[in-house]
Amino acid sequence: MSSSRLFKVTFHTAGNVYELYARRVSSSALWGFTEVADLVFDSGDSLVVDPTEERLKSEFADTRVLHLPMQAIVRVEEVDRRGQLRIRDSNTGERVITPFPVPGKPR
Repeated sequence: MSSSRLFKVTFHTAGNVYELYARRVSSSALWGFTEVADLVFDSGDSLVVDPTEERLKSEFADTRVLHLPMQAIVRVEEVDRRGQLRIRDSNTGERVITPFPVPGKPR
């Protein structure tokens, strides 16, 4: 499989719908799971910081391969280029926006 292939993976987890990009998607050796590997994040060269992307980067920082249950996957698309990463509420479809931390303001 060519490393230039890019997949957009949409899946449910913890009451949210995540949209991630990966270079490799295949059947897992674990029965009933799909393997998602080589996650693609922004290189960080931009001056604008996307809090959603930063949250996903930190959540999946040490992840080599995701084994997602087939029932959790909404859609897998092969795309030409990477778009914006998203986290949406699974009930309303509204974006879950992580506020930028403000010093001295409790969360």
